[in-house]
Amino acid sequence: MTPVLYDFWRSSAAYRVRIALNLKHVAYHSVAVDLSNGAQREPAFLARNPQGLVPALDIGTTVLTQSLAIIDYLDATHEAVPMVSSDPVARSHVLAQALVIAADIHPIDNLRVLNRLTSQFGADQAARDAWYTHWIIEGLTALEAMTATLPGPFLGGKAPNLADVCLVPQLYNARRFAVPLAAFPRLLRANAAAAECAEFAAAHPDQVKPPA
Repeated sequence: MTPVLYDFWRSSAAYRVRIALNLKHVAYHSVAVDLSNGAQREPAFLARNPQGLVPALDIGTTVLTQSLAIIDYLDATHEAVPMVSSDPVARSHVLAQALVIAADIHPIDNLRVLNRLTSQFGADQAARDAWYTHWIIEGLTALEAMTATLPGPFLGGKAPNLADVCLVPQLYNARRFAVPLAAFPRLLRANAAAAECAEFAAAHPDQVKPPA
């Protein structure tokens, strides 16, 4: 069975999985779940993922959820472009870099959190933007320091790894919100290398955005 990816074009978590699928050369069928109109809360989707979040990957025998868990599955079942090192220490460092984004930046800048800031605490757009920018800059500052001495061009060296797969969607979001990025030359270098990689380019939201 061809895997089915339940996806939303501008979801950074889904963007990660699209990149990983492409890097692993896994053909898949994409089904859009429109987060803008609440499709993720419909019973049919909740039956696949009780969290009501994208991505979800139906591999025929089961449905996988959570982007890093899906990528871990792909890494365990497809050898092309390893996402983490087989060396335990190097593996730990790559996971730590990826989690700066996937665990520390992304969850508290997610749309549902931003909406909660408004509905529960009365945050206006300026306050929401300030919140968003603060957590991105704090996380990227740490990640820049963590990766400053790594060989390039990718964070993974000559080939991208899990940290790159997480970085590219996060920088896409940062640019959407006009977050200043000049202080992160190492991260920008990795992002530029990814932009030249066909597998990253094909996963870009502009390439999967549904027609207006």
